[in-house]
Amino acid sequence: MNKPLLAALATLVITGAGVAPAVAAAPAPSAAAGDTAAPARDTAAAPAARAVTFAGTVALSNCSGSVVRFPASEDNDPALVMSNGHCLESGFPAPGEVVVDRASSRTFGLLNASGTRVGTLRANKIAYATMTDTDVALYQLTTTYAQIRSSYGISALTLNDTRPAAGTAITVVSGYWKRTYACTIDGFAYRLKEGDWTWKDSIRYTAACDTIGGTSGSPVLDTATGKVVAVNNTGNEDGQRCTVNNPCEVDASGNVTVRQGINYAQQTYQIPACFGLDNKLDLSRAGCVLPKP
Repeated sequence: MNKPLLAALATLVITGAGVAPAVAAAPAPSAAAGDTAAPARDTAAAPAARAVTFAGTVALSNCSGSVVRFPASEDNDPALVMSNGHCLESGFPAPGEVVVDRASSRTFGLLNASGTRVGTLRANKIAYATMTDTDVALYQLTTTYAQIRSSYGISALTLNDTRPAAGTAITVVSGYWKRTYACTIDGFAYRLKEGDWTWKDSIRYTAACDTIGGTSGSPVLDTATGKVVAVNNTGNEDGQRCTVNNPCEVDASGNVTVRQGINYAQQTYQIPACFGLDNKLDLSRAGCVLPKP
């Protein structure tokens, strides 16, 4: 996982509820293994696209995140912050565990377009979080979208509610590092297994998105539209097979592929169907496929 940073200074293995990240230094992106027998490479220039900025992203104490809304969200709805399930302040959810409506007073540093911190947002609860099938956490804030825009001139990022396609130009935007990574969607992993956790239909980046510890929870934007298509969460650091920090891909026949140096994200198009009026979570809504408690 492109994990929280707090444990990094002490260890590179699981310690209680936390897992050690990659080193805190931010190296320049480098080439790594790609698709099947031949490496995937970004050989063509990205299509014309809108400028990607840091506006709407947030820095957590040990991860990245973003203020997000759904296509049907209204300005007076309580705003949401999205990050990874493995970035929860309480530690990693166990396999099969789903957190719903848990009180939280976590704070987030809100960034403007240039990456300057302009304010602090506060949660009142974890609306939803899990590391089963996906790796996502959604915090409900004490402020509405309209209040955030009025106070800071910043609008939330919108989650796209359609599945992205392979070859889509994307940008991973890290509020923790104030750094972006541009590449394309190389493909999708039927199952992505890391330690005790398994995720479904994960996005695989091409090698240029060389994400590191602290980028966990970063929004993955469709560079052409600026909409969120995924949440950044992991990468294979050492070439090991299906271990913590070294996820492996498992196809529908059970065949395992290890891609050292390649990073991944979890798709988010399924999330809007699970929230209704006033951004209220409703896991019983038609079309909602997120895991239930």
